[in-house]
Amino acid sequence: MAEPQELPPLAPEQKRWALGAAALFLLAMGFLGFSLNTGIMRPFAIGWVALQIFGYVGAIRMAKGDFAHPLFKSQIMLHIMAATLLIVVIARAFS
Repeated sequence: MAEPQELPPLAPEQKRWALGAAALFLLAMGFLGFSLNTGIMRPFAIGWVALQIFGYVGAIRMAKGDFAHPLFKSQIMLHIMAATLLIVVIARAFS
């Protein structure tokens, strides 16, 4: 049986972008839990998680595993904008 190949270590820039993607995904999962519990913005929460899953998987496949690829970075920036819009909507609801 062939032994699995060792993957090369990630560069610091790749680690930062992967951490950013993971943090945004955890934020989306947290909001999904809150949304399913309260019923507030349920379609947005479900769609945001689904968009992240398909977006990150597609981007990382097209980038051939490079977390610092511009396509993967653009996915992260897209979800930062979604998080910003969510924060603005919540702030408007409380003001």
